[in-house]
Amino acid sequence: MPRLPLLFLATAAFCLVCGVGMGIAMGMAHDFHLAPVHAHLNLLGWTSLALMGLTYRAYPELTARRFPALAQYGLSAAAALAFPFGIYLSIEHQQPGLAIAAATVWMAGALLFLARLLGLLLRGASAPARPRMEMLAAE
Repeated sequence: MPRLPLLFLATAAFCLVCGVGMGIAMGMAHDFHLAPVHAHLNLLGWTSLALMGLTYRAYPELTARRFPALAQYGLSAAAALAFPFGIYLSIEHQQPGLAIAAATVWMAGALLFLARLLGLLLRGASAPARPRMEMLAAE
């Protein structure tokens, strides 16, 4: 599953574009009451998913067991997309159910991520791969 880090990063970039677009729209309208939606798109979506993707890239052993790797992506990506929408529903329509459910799913993904990292630690995982100098020189 060498493409899993890229899947995390592509989903993160989608959240980044949505979050930035929302931030620009809020600024143009001078209406910031949905700032928590914008913040969670950027923090859960862009930042957290990107860091998870980079972690999977640095420790490819995390992809050795396909089901837990895909489950962790599925939980985290679904929650990162649903949670901001749930916050929107909570702010605009006083319906916090989706936000609560998505936060719970996010926690499940975060716990699975932690468990997988601790498993690597206990098994004595290798240090992250260092970039080759010729790859850096080619840029």
